[in-house]
Amino acid sequence: MTKNHFHKAEWRLSAIQLNSKPEPEHNFQQVTHCLAQLPKAEQHLVLLPECFAVFGGAEGLQRQHQEPLGLGPLQQRPLQQRCAELARQYGVYLLAGSMPTCTADPTRFAASSLLFGPDGQLLADYQKLHLFDVELTDSTGSYRESASTQAGTKLSLYQQHSLKLGLAICYDVRFAGMMQALAQQGMNILSVPSAFTALTGEAHWHSLLRARAIENQCFVLAANQTGQHANGRQTYGHSLIIDPWGRVLADAGTEPGWISTVVDLTDCERLAQTMPVKLHNRFNSELKA
Repeated sequence: MTKNHFHKAEWRLSAIQLNSKPEPEHNFQQVTHCLAQLPKAEQHLVLLPECFAVFGGAEGLQRQHQEPLGLGPLQQRPLQQRCAELARQYGVYLLAGSMPTCTADPTRFAASSLLFGPDGQLLADYQKLHLFDVELTDSTGSYRESASTQAGTKLSLYQQHSLKLGLAICYDVRFAGMMQALAQQGMNILSVPSAFTALTGEAHWHSLLRARAIENQCFVLAANQTGQHANGRQTYGHSLIIDPWGRVLADAGTEPGWISTVVDLTDCERLAQTMPVKLHNRFNSELKA
């Protein structure tokens, strides 16, 4: 490997952890505060949590803020325009964890994860595939994401030089087959913006994210909501950066803030050479019921 190759493979990864409110302006102020504190880097990927801009309000609040997907007139797409401006201002690849975007169904929006480049351009989008319809013994009890959200229909992998970024959102992390499909396309970083509950987070958050890193020999960048929100919902925090060996490189704990570290994406290639699990996988290619 040449020195130049290693340089291109070096990325700074950052996750911003929020206790988001129902008011977008408050949340964007917190995001801006964190972006201003982050170390500078030529290649810098910053992840925001799920529902970072609008969260914890009355039923229907997300729908009120849904936007047509894609940059356009400010009055039609204020959340996306604000993200584009922040990506430009701070010279980062800003992955807006999720925000509500319009669908063909007027009663349901899509939970879209959107990647903005340092020039403010929208580079990639992903709509959450797996919707959180569960019963829990926490302060919320019943979660019915499908009542207001329309599930996506595609995988999304963004490639830029050495970066091969797989996009997922929260509940998706429980579906290993989805991550393996992204890994088959070459994914070396998995992004998991989340609003993981305190109850499920304490039981499963670290285990699931470390497993996805180990199984797919990739870095995992996970930004979570934290604390109690305006509607009483409780989220777990502990935003994480994990390496392909499953080691936790950074853990944000339970307070709002940020974590950041520099990684070398060739670590994924090295591990795949010494432990070529993708080549050894007989499940898809050889076995039949």
